[in-house]
Amino acid sequence: MVLPAAILAAAAWAQEPAPTPKPAEVLREAAVGVPPRVAPTDYPAQAKAGMVTIAAEFQRHSVPTPNATYSTEDFVVVEVGLYGPADARQQIALDNFSLKISGKKGSIPTQPVGLVLTSLKDPEWVPPDPPAKKGGGTSFNTGGGGGQDNLPPIPPKMPFELVRAMNLATQRSEMPQGERALPIAGLLFFPYHGNLKNVTSIDLEYSGPAGKATLSLRP
Repeated sequence: MVLPAAILAAAAWAQEPAPTPKPAEVLREAAVGVPPRVAPTDYPAQAKAGMVTIAAEFQRHSVPTPNATYSTEDFVVVEVGLYGPADARQQIALDNFSLKISGKKGSIPTQPVGLVLTSLKDPEWVPPDPPAKKGGGTSFNTGGGGGQDNLPPIPPKMPFELVRAMNLATQRSEMPQGERALPIAGLLFFPYHGNLKNVTSIDLEYSGPAGKATLSLRP
C-alpha cells in the first residue's frame, strides 16, 4: 500500500524536534508585574480614581524585581499598585500613566520595558580582575605613538546568562496591560537621565478608564 505524499510529509514533520528558541525570542515573555503589597497604605503615596485606589512609590533609578534590584541611568522607575473592591477588574494601559517632574509644563510618558533593557546594570556584579601582563619587556614602536601595551583595557562584559536573567526579571516586572484582576502591581519606566538632587517635586498622573488621579511622590 502506497501512502499519499501529504501523509508522509506530515509524519516526517511530526518527528522533527521543535526548534530551540533564540535568546531574543525568550526575552518576549509577558509581564506579570510584582507582588502587590498588602494594602495601598503600604506605599508612600495613594490617590483615588473612581472605585480604584492607586498607590505608588518612586524608586529613583533603581529597578526592584522579585529576583534582585538592578539600576538604570537613563530611566526613573515608579512601582505602582492598583486596588479595588472584591472581585474588581480594571483595564490597564501604559499610556494611562505619566510623570511630571519639578512642576514642568509637559509630562513624561511611560516607555515600554524593551527600551530600558539596554541601559540595565546589576550593581551586585563585580567584573573579574584583568589578567596580568606577561613579561616586563618594553614595547617598541617606530611610528612615534604608543604600542599596544599603551591601549586602554577593554572593559569586561557581564556573562550572557546573567544578562538574560536580569532582562527577563525586569521584563516580567513591568506593569501588566489589558483587563486585570485587582489588586495588581508592576513597574513603570520614564525616561530621565540625570541627577535627582535638584528635583523639587515628582507627580504621577493617572488618566484612564477608572478616572483621573495625581499622586505626589517625593524625589
